[in-house]
Amino acid sequence: MNSVNDVWQKVLNILSGQLTQTAMDTWFADITPAELDDCRLVLCTTTDFKQDILQKRFADRIKAALYDLFSEEFEVVVVTEDELSDLPQKDGDNPLPEMAGYTFDHFIVGNSNRFAHAAASAVAENPGKTYNPLFIYGNSGLGKTHLLLAIGNAIHERWPEKTIVYIKGDEFTNQLVYAIKSGTTEDFRNKYRNVDLFLVDDIQFIAGKQQTQTEFFHTFNSIYEAGNQIVITSDRPPLEMATLDDRLKTRFEWGLMADIQPPDLETRMAITRNKAAQLGLILSDEAVSYIADNITSNIRRLEGTIKKLTAYKEILNEVITIDSVKRAIRDVIIDGIYTPTPEIIIHETARYFQLSEEDLRGQSRSKNTAMARQVSMYLMRSLIDLTLNDIGRQYEGRNHTTVLSAIRKVEDLLKTDSKMQSIIRDITSNINSINAN
Repeated sequence: MNSVNDVWQKVLNILSGQLTQTAMDTWFADITPAELDDCRLVLCTTTDFKQDILQKRFADRIKAALYDLFSEEFEVVVVTEDELSDLPQKDGDNPLPEMAGYTFDHFIVGNSNRFAHAAASAVAENPGKTYNPLFIYGNSGLGKTHLLLAIGNAIHERWPEKTIVYIKGDEFTNQLVYAIKSGTTEDFRNKYRNVDLFLVDDIQFIAGKQQTQTEFFHTFNSIYEAGNQIVITSDRPPLEMATLDDRLKTRFEWGLMADIQPPDLETRMAITRNKAAQLGLILSDEAVSYIADNITSNIRRLEGTIKKLTAYKEILNEVITIDSVKRAIRDVIIDGIYTPTPEIIIHETARYFQLSEEDLRGQSRSKNTAMARQVSMYLMRSLIDLTLNDIGRQYEGRNHTTVLSAIRKVEDLLKTDSKMQSIIRDITSNINSINAN
């Protein structure tokens, strides 16, 4: 493995071809690469605000650059200088570097999430005994991950000796693939099966991946039979996951399922005020009302607007006015619709199929790559309505006939093929989740 500084310089070279010089100067100039091992890069930055922006807005780009360099999936962890010495080790008992701030005290309770909040609180008070597993579901950006990590925070504070593991569904797959390739499956199993609290975010991304589902089935059984707590989040209930194994559906329904709905106006206003206060931002009643009126279905987008306003204040030294608020959400709200870019669609489709973006854009004709390319073309047409020629330009200049054929093939499959329906839904959900940050 190359030195961490050499690798980071190569990553910066890749990013400089994708981002503006202003973005590079603002967010990357004072980063120090701190640690690099077989599948984790640790970066150190100067402030909590920059840490948050880098982790949420740029981590996926950094991961993609690392994949280009090593053809392996990497974890990217961003810490501040104060946190560097306390960074959990990769195989430590509590590898949860992003839990700060995700507590029950910071969760705004309203009619749309009261049941899920009560269930999560009960689990935190009595893990392994009450509602096991707890399955929280709802659309992207409504607070599922917040509750998941709040449980972890509460249990870790009360019982610091407990072993807690947090993982996302797609990362479980990536780590399993790496373990199989590297001959470390026994280590993988020991890491995930011998825990006191197993927190799994976005479980829907293991649906349709047979080997992953089999491994997760045995992991689930080991943890459950030991009397330890499992908490899972998803964008839908188990019965709506067409390609999820029936035996997993059954186990997910053993405990309690709690849904989260979009917040009402009063809850959105309370969330806006609360998040602004956390970031040291004072907003007028007019500004709070404008934000809550215009961002109605996704808490993460609402929080993103507050963070953008904070950036105006800290970086541009700007006084926050109602015009500032309108400008802050202008990039998020376009006639009430959030629009992804072709680059995001290609990136998320490639990640779902465990390919590189170059595979999708290039000439490979393998069955898996061809399907992924067709899916990404369909998503570009359906999500952002690009012309056939504009879509073709994203794939080394493929002509409109090729693009049209790919889109029609996906459309035909969607009429009858539950697997394709699940693929489109999963990738769309992930795109929306990334954009909401």
